[in-house]
Amino acid sequence: MKIVDLRARTVAIPTDGKLRHSTGVHPGYFLRTILEVVTDEGLVGLGEVGGGDQRGALMKLRERVIGLDPFHLEMIKLKVLRSIYYMSNARLYAAIEMACLDIQGKAVGRPVSDLLGGAIHDEIPFIAYLFWRYDRPGGGDDERAEDMADLCEQLTEELGVSAMKLKAGVLSPEEEVRVLELCRERLGDDYRLRIDPNGVWSVPTAIRMGQRLEAVRPEYFEDPAWGLTGNAAVREQVRIPIATNMYPAKFDDLAPAIKLGAVDIVLTDVHYWEGPRGVKELAAICRTFGLGVAMHSGVEFGVELAAMLHTASTIPEMSTAGDAHYHYLVDDIIVGGKMPYIDGAIRVPTGPGLGVELDPEKMDKYERHYEKVGDYYARFHVDERRPDWVPTVAGL
Repeated sequence: MKIVDLRARTVAIPTDGKLRHSTGVHPGYFLRTILEVVTDEGLVGLGEVGGGDQRGALMKLRERVIGLDPFHLEMIKLKVLRSIYYMSNARLYAAIEMACLDIQGKAVGRPVSDLLGGAIHDEIPFIAYLFWRYDRPGGGDDERAEDMADLCEQLTEELGVSAMKLKAGVLSPEEEVRVLELCRERLGDDYRLRIDPNGVWSVPTAIRMGQRLEAVRPEYFEDPAWGLTGNAAVREQVRIPIATNMYPAKFDDLAPAIKLGAVDIVLTDVHYWEGPRGVKELAAICRTFGLGVAMHSGVEFGVELAAMLHTASTIPEMSTAGDAHYHYLVDDIIVGGKMPYIDGAIRVPTGPGLGVELDPEKMDKYERHYEKVGDYYARFHVDERRPDWVPTVAGL
């Protein structure tokens, strides 16, 4: 079997509100580039990648993979990811690996999870991911901690989840910490709490807020300050596990992170960590050094979500609920529409391959929507309500 073509399309799906974060605003839609890897036997594998319109970047790699066997992932990785360091992009390679695993599963009639060692979970629990919103459903903006606590209660009821995470670094640290205090009060002692300032709090602020948060016992404190040394400094003085999806977010930084004692929990990501097989390698290293693992979300659509589910299902230590922006999407580009939450979890597709297929009408519809609304990454997630604002590290 040989790869004979790569095709890529960029699509945008509306969200129910504009989601704020430490580096700007998702302006009412998420966008992803969908990859199709075509073989000479007629099998087509699906991949997905974020970071804006990636069609051009993927097409630069097309000639590197044409003629290769989709089962020979080590060779594909060498040619795509390892060959030229200044062109190396783990996100692009991950989309190709995802598609090749989809092809492999279809070729042998087995789900991707079987190619990764076999599923030990048939469903993956998720969280109520909380964002401060502009133009929320029903009108208005989120302006105070009570708004986020209300959203947490709503999502807990609608999705059946038992954990939350606040995307912080937007309002004052005191107001954001108050969200967790309200959620603990309203949802009880067993509800799992998380907060993620995305590294924009200064070390003194992160320590002060972390010590205040000790009373509500968060499951973890994610990227409280900037960089490996920032997280390590906070970890020394706060009695809450420190998690990260930023530092480290690649294998080059993993050894320094362990040596510095920067983190307790690493959030896996199929893109940052070089595809589903890379996540498995990461989990093995974390197991060796006694680090926990959880699952990061990158505003994925159904193709990548399927890859995340298959990967997580094969990792014994993946016992905490995963992150997902998925509940903010109004639709999906896969046949059957959005995957349903059942009692706070999404079932692992049963295959073959990723177990999902593209809906041609939805792809056309949301490709047209992308052509209309454009690539917000090119606008640096601008906050149109505050045209002079720019993200500032340790600005809070």
